[in-house]
Amino acid sequence: MKAKILSVDDNPANLIGVRRLLEKVDGVEIVEARTGNEALAATLDHDFALILLDLHMPDMSGFEVAAFLAQEERTRETPIVFVTATHADELHEARGYRSGAVDYITKPLDERILLSKVQVYLELHRVRTELRQVREALAACAHQCEKEAEERRRSEAHAMHLACHDGLTGLANRRLFTERGAAVLARLEAAHTAAVVLVDLVRLRDVNARHGLGAADRVLVVIARRLAATIADDALLARIGSDEFGILLPDVDTAALDGTILRIRRALESPIDVGSGLDGVALCARIGVAVAADPEASFEQMLVRARQYMDDNA
Repeated sequence: MKAKILSVDDNPANLIGVRRLLEKVDGVEIVEARTGNEALAATLDHDFALILLDLHMPDMSGFEVAAFLAQEERTRETPIVFVTATHADELHEARGYRSGAVDYITKPLDERILLSKVQVYLELHRVRTELRQVREALAACAHQCEKEAEERRRSEAHAMHLACHDGLTGLANRRLFTERGAAVLARLEAAHTAAVVLVDLVRLRDVNARHGLGAADRVLVVIARRLAATIADDALLARIGSDEFGILLPDVDTAALDGTILRIRRALESPIDVGSGLDGVALCARIGVAVAADPEASFEQMLVRARQYMDDNA
């Protein structure tokens, strides 16, 4: 892509002279403007490597044009070289630099000086363009890396969730239930009690035979939802077997435990409509309970005692 140079002068002859000189530079596209307003409009449509700006124009001076361009983010880094014959003294040069110009060229134009300066600013533009492209490429690479890292984090989190949760009910699975139970016992403080409640659904397998394939799964989903409504926020509900649920109560007293068991029994009383057209499924459940007040207790031993309680009270 050719580098663009904006040549601004209200005198057509001067524009022609500049154009003829710049045509000797390879890889350059020349855009011309005869007024300050035309110059400002051109900067909206083009990105310029260099602006050659006459100081004395009828609508607005080169100082005003330069000052305006210096305030705009799009053009503030575009080098402006004033081309003038009438304002070449040091006072006006200082004003030009304050307005945003980077250099001066006096008329009549010296071809060698003009082309030398143009080559310098074109090289500067080339380097800046390459640096911008490198920054953009690095930013795009960083964005892509962050995107891929986020996708990996989501994938890992999803995999971890699948590894620790039941695919049907969305509840914690036996692995998470056991890990959380062991952690609760390890942190158990004096005068505090943890409890485990097991809920074993009796003859769940018969549901499919009577109500059709998939009916038992629908029952499990409903039971999971009902059990979740019976427990406190700090409790953990898990599906730990094909027809068995476990509830971990990390800090509970006798009255609260009795209340939880009562709510569980009531939650299981109502028949469940599985959409088979037959009567709703009425399930029986065995409930086992075990408590621990010793941080040295084994969670697996608690589960064994809860099942023993279940068998003894069947």
